[in-house]
Amino acid sequence: MTSQFSDLQSIVTNGLCTGCGLCESVIGNDQVEMKLTSASRMRPHEIQPLDDNDMEKIRAICPGIALTGPDKSQVEDAGVMHDVWGPIRTMHRGWSTDEDIRFRSAAGGAMTALGCYLLETGRVDAIVHVRASVDRPMETDAIVSTTPEEVCSGSQSRYGPAAPLVNVNRLLDQGLRMAVLAKPCDVAAIRRLEAVDSRVEQQIPYLITIFCGGVPSVTMVEDIIKYHGVSPEEVSTFRFRGNGWPGFTHVETHDGREFDLTYERAWLSDDVPWKYDNQFRCKICPDAIGELADISCPDSWVMVDGKPIYDEAPGANLFIARTKRGQELVAAAAEDGAIHLDPFTIDELNLQQADHLARRTDNPARLQAMAMEGVPEPDFQNFRSDEMTHLAGTERHEATIRGTRKRIQGADHREPSE
Repeated sequence: MTSQFSDLQSIVTNGLCTGCGLCESVIGNDQVEMKLTSASRMRPHEIQPLDDNDMEKIRAICPGIALTGPDKSQVEDAGVMHDVWGPIRTMHRGWSTDEDIRFRSAAGGAMTALGCYLLETGRVDAIVHVRASVDRPMETDAIVSTTPEEVCSGSQSRYGPAAPLVNVNRLLDQGLRMAVLAKPCDVAAIRRLEAVDSRVEQQIPYLITIFCGGVPSVTMVEDIIKYHGVSPEEVSTFRFRGNGWPGFTHVETHDGREFDLTYERAWLSDDVPWKYDNQFRCKICPDAIGELADISCPDSWVMVDGKPIYDEAPGANLFIARTKRGQELVAAAAEDGAIHLDPFTIDELNLQQADHLARRTDNPARLQAMAMEGVPEPDFQNFRSDEMTHLAGTERHEATIRGTRKRIQGADHREPSE
């Protein structure tokens, strides 16, 4: 099915690019460059025309056009392959034992703590992740950290375009061992690379991710700062979350003005002049929960009367170990005092992450709608689509098909290539 994408721009214009940057990394930045388009999304641009061999490499690794879910064999000796939540070997609620990391990070500092621990114990040489751009604070840069201090500099969530994988092939060529701390689609890209590059298994032993709500454009950020009466040139700091949990969406200007929005106001309100304008590929994502990672680290929300609340509190994450490597890492980090762990159950997960449950069960209907409309569609395999359809129920499944078809008819999936 991936053969329908004969050139790089066909992936972009049909709304299937995730913006991970792996194509630039593998093909080379003398031929492919990741940059923002006119729609304020991070996309690959051809500097030199790509030949058939280049496109074959891209089709083999692109997570936008094909993904294969996890194999149940990875939990045969421990844990469960859950219909909705995928492979779970162990699951805990917890946080970084470093109070500064816990406070600064978007939740409990789980990913930052694990990244620091991996470097401190010599398990890896580098951490691949992102952080706020120093020169363009509303944007996000890919970085490679080799010290815990550098890891901590990227400890807060970035709700916007980034290309975290642009450095991966260079690090492989240098013989470095690395961990990737990134979104589920970025992790999926590494799994696809692993299938065609034998170096990945040994040199990228750890993939750690979040539960993802999708990737909006930079336009959303621009609309938020306009709401405060601030121009882009005036912004010195833009923080999506962090410095508390869930943390305020925070804007600072060069002349010292500061503006804050609560988590609920910034991301959950309908009466605001900005929109969480997810890219189309996020709307049809089969794995926003990081089933292909070694460890998934979503927020572990405070629950009241069976529903999450977003009052400021000490941060907490879940540590969902999906592989043997992930399970061993979580246990070792806890044993050595880098993280604190408490018991946690699937019943609690169902309540805390109910929005992700809906996204999972709706996914087969969205793909079916694409097929009905005859638009180029991705090849997603092994994500238990029959089980998801059954859990959604006939009425919801058919309603999702109708809604997705309507959006496609309105060209919601189309993107400019420049």
